[in-house]
Amino acid sequence: MTVTLYVKPYNISANGFYFESYEDYAQKAAKLRNDYGDPVEEFEIQFIDGERIDCELAKAIGVNQANLADYLTCVEDWDEWEKTHVIIAVGECGYSFDAQECPDSHGIDFYYVDNLRDLAERFVEDGVYGDIPERLQFYIDYDAIARDLGMEYSEATIAGEHLVYRAA
Repeated sequence: MTVTLYVKPYNISANGFYFESYEDYAQKAAKLRNDYGDPVEEFEIQFIDGERIDCELAKAIGVNQANLADYLTCVEDWDEWEKTHVIIAVGECGYSFDAQECPDSHGIDFYYVDNLRDLAERFVEDGVYGDIPERLQFYIDYDAIARDLGMEYSEATIAGEHLVYRAA
């Protein structure tokens, strides 16, 4: 699916425009003039329509004139998990956005669970804490494990999906 973006000029005597590709943006931006015939060079880029994950990506990287081409390339080329990695790395953990860098190079682990307790249950079930006999599993304090996990993991909601992540 394509995204629709809007250019809002900082010059109040100029009108903005909608676009869906970088070529469309470059063509319209080159022709944009204010009421006095002067070229308009500075814009705010606003996300208008598209997938929720693409909106979250635009917000996380702070889409602007300098990174617009990279953003549009990422929207087209990346899978949802790659976009999620970058949203967490840039938007939540403070990494810099670099479209040339592999999205999962930041060492971020994330799990699609609703909260830390669910992650604790998943870790026990997956054997992260070793083999626990079935008769003892009723005595496990998942809330205590969740509190311990909270020292390294954080919760976020991205594009309507709850997840828990950790930056290495």
